Amino acid sequence: MTAATVTPAGLKADARIPLRGHLRHTGALIRRNLLWIRQDPESMFDAVLFPVIFTLLFVYVFGGSIGQSLGGGQEAYVQYVIPGLMAMMGMNLAQGVGTGFNTDFNSGVMDRFRSLPIGRGSVLFAKISVELMRMLFATAVLLVIGVLVGFDITNWPGLFASVGLSAVFGSALMWVFLTLGVVMKNAQSVQAMGFLVLMPLQFGSSIFAPTTSMPGWLQNFTDYNPLSSLADAARGLMVGGPVAHDLWVTLGWSAAITVVMAPYAIHRFRTKGA
Repeated sequence: MTAATVTPAGLKADARIPLRGHLRHTGALIRRNLLWIRQDPESMFDAVLFPVIFTLLFVYVFGGSIGQSLGGGQEAYVQYVIPGLMAMMGMNLAQGVGTGFNTDFNSGVMDRFRSLPIGRGSVLFAKISVELMRMLFATAVLLVIGVLVGFDITNWPGLFASVGLSAVFGSALMWVFLTLGVVMKNAQSVQAMGFLVLMPLQFGSSIFAPTTSMPGWLQNFTDYNPLSSLADAARGLMVGGPVAHDLWVTLGWSAAITVVMAPYAIHRFRTKGA
């Protein structure tokens, strides 16, 4: 088997690797990815700068006007937007998973991995595990900035539940972008496709502003937008309000996306170039 080709024999060997072997391979690849981040700290810039820039931008540019519609001012908007931005972090970082994965393919790194006697799925699970760590780091930065601009944390169990919910949904989205990273020809295509998907979902949701003033057709879209459910669930858990419906909708979307996209992403990774 060459570095650029995956043979049927290699696929059968992958299928015979026991669960313990997959876990060992995943752990080794997680360590490899973390060491790479340590050697290239600039790869963490997005996890640091995204939460800072978005928080300051929306709080100080839109906080006063939107906060008035919430019955308060900038302080009211801070309590509204921070849980929403938490929901957005996973989606933005998920896009980076696809572009990075595609770059690894074009540079030959993934061909090298696929020529080794390791579980093919381990490569993807390791990538998602490391990106989840980056997402949790970005969430911590977001919460620190949020507290500095006035966010009041009154429900710590609800805060941790919101972080966990965001991580579950973010990991589901990563399977979508990993698939794009495999099937698209270059990182620019993955980024463009991600932009086309992310922008309508982010701004056609309740992340940044209440949906009551939106046109009827757009409100119908936000009702089915999983980001709205995630943002509203996080809001309810952290600052109070209805939780159950949005929580189950978010978990349902996460399960459905993972069940559909995870096997497909692993299949395309295994058979690419076969």
